[in-house]
Amino acid sequence: MTRRRITNRLAHYGFRKVFESINQHGIKRGVSTMGLDGFIQHCARLSAGTGAVTGLGGTVSLLVGLPFDVINNITQQFRVTLAVIYDRRGSYEVGFDELMSIVAVSLGVEAGLMMTRSLLENIAERVLVRMGAKAGGRLIPIAGAFIGATTNYLFIKSIGASVKALPLHKPQDI
Repeated sequence: MTRRRITNRLAHYGFRKVFESINQHGIKRGVSTMGLDGFIQHCARLSAGTGAVTGLGGTVSLLVGLPFDVINNITQQFRVTLAVIYDRRGSYEVGFDELMSIVAVSLGVEAGLMMTRSLLENIAERVLVRMGAKAGGRLIPIAGAFIGATTNYLFIKSIGASVKALPLHKPQDI
């Protein structure tokens, strides 16, 4: 599959499927129990787990595990973003378009008020580029596990810091 085709599929099908699979009430419970930073730490560890598995066996595990790793990273990215929104607003029910706008801004993609096909594609491109930047190190068996875990962990922690830095207001306050 070409990079463009992967980006399109992720943008038009993957993001919505991941969003719909997330239990937003569970995120509320997690933040209420662990606190925001504890929840972000938890999500980063979950992400590090698939990074470690993906890099453990070198090329074979990277090829087999990469799709799962990408989906898990996107899931954890969305969970962290929803957690910050809940922490700031006290509301845990967020729509897909609003989430994607916030995700876009946290990744440095300019987001307008309307969700467009190109915005979703830009988000997908940015996510894949950020995740793929260190994928080469995962080709080294065993050492790749450490590289994959560290890369994923830092990716989710940086997403948490980016979203926490945004001025998130209640929609009626804007």
